Amino acid sequence: MDDTIAAISTSLGVGAISIIRVSGTNSIKIVNSIFSGTNLSKVKTHTIHYGYIVDKNKKIDEVLVSVMKAPKTFTAEDVVEINCHGGIATTKKVLELVLNAGARLAEPGEFSKRAYLNGRIDLVEASGIMDLINAETEEKRKLAMSELTGNVSSMIHNLRNSIADILTNIEVNVDYPEYDDVQVITNKILLPKLKEVEKSISKIIDESNEGRLVNDGISTVILGRPNVGKSSLLNCLLNENKAIVTDIAGTTRDIVEGKIILDGIILNIIDTAGLRTTKNKVEKIGVEKSLEVSKKADLILYVLNNNESITKYDLEMLDKIKDKNTIIVINKVDLDNKLDVSKLKDYNIVSISAINNKGIEDLKNNIINLFDLEKIKTSDMTYLTNAESISKLKICLKDIKNVYKSVKDGVPLDIISIDIRDIWELLGSITGESYSDELIDQMFSRFCLGK
Repeated sequence: MDDTIAAISTSLGVGAISIIRVSGTNSIKIVNSIFSGTNLSKVKTHTIHYGYIVDKNKKIDEVLVSVMKAPKTFTAEDVVEINCHGGIATTKKVLELVLNAGARLAEPGEFSKRAYLNGRIDLVEASGIMDLINAETEEKRKLAMSELTGNVSSMIHNLRNSIADILTNIEVNVDYPEYDDVQVITNKILLPKLKEVEKSISKIIDESNEGRLVNDGISTVILGRPNVGKSSLLNCLLNENKAIVTDIAGTTRDIVEGKIILDGIILNIIDTAGLRTTKNKVEKIGVEKSLEVSKKADLILYVLNNNESITKYDLEMLDKIKDKNTIIVINKVDLDNKLDVSKLKDYNIVSISAINNKGIEDLKNNIINLFDLEKIKTSDMTYLTNAESISKLKICLKDIKNVYKSVKDGVPLDIISIDIRDIWELLGSITGESYSDELIDQMFSRFCLGK
């Protein structure tokens, strides 16, 4: 990290302001060489200076230059930000001059990567930066800020500290058994400490599902036989004609997607091909795709026609998805009732008329209650949302159970401590206190250029 990097930090396009960010040992020297105005090498840190970016003696743009000296910067390096007039040609020309003066074009996420490697942020906080940039709702913004400000990291640090205490006691006991005042680690002492760690990890994993819903949204799949009104329901929820609606069964041959924000949480809605046995090759593929996406859904809206009797096929499909969060939507209540709901008494049912936009608010309220969205909105948003991190916590739980077995089998403490240390290392990989170069490169490559 001895070189100096530069990139455009704002969206490239027509706008009032564009920012070119420069970070590294020579950032002030490089920008100073193309800046006509105050001598940037002599200014105080965290100051802004008016002048011009010049190419030799030719003025390129009128700018404001911010100078921030290490270590109190985002990257913990010297950072200079050139605020130039927005516009593609002007912004690219200023960046070109910075690169010609000795900077290197930054890789995606390299500024954040340097912040991490220089100890300015950890991996959870880095993930929060990206989540904050991509936040589409107020709840996602709150969640990202909780990651960014270190609230989530503190949970992991506390777990590591608890395990470090266990390891310290084990190692002192193993290395200095002659000291009478050293707390002897026995099964009676070790197991309760691990139980507390296990309980805390389980709690984080359980609550992480709420964080995932805030971050990723609720994956919602609309299922049902052809011509029951699935596409009409999608159009009602989206308040637009997203899907083609006809009275011809099988009109929808492929999945149609859209999203709405419900009580601050995104619903990613998928309208699927009608479920039925068919010999039509194209329609058959559509049915198979419908069943496939339903397996990954957080919520299934199974649509029935109020004007038809429930079929054996419907009951078979409902049995297949019985372990899913399911709401049965009885559509076409404006028509004569021919549906026997007695066979659906164990299900959550909402009646609507999609053509008249009736019952849609009831359906939305039902979803809010099903996922307890009001509770999520009023919580402190201290969740772990990264799928890889949650997976590591689940591995930690599995490893703790292996330690229990080792203790029960009478395995020596010094051997058990190796397994406990592995848990400690795995927790460290979530925040980046222990890491591999490949992991770091992979994570920051997902960031946008200039961040």
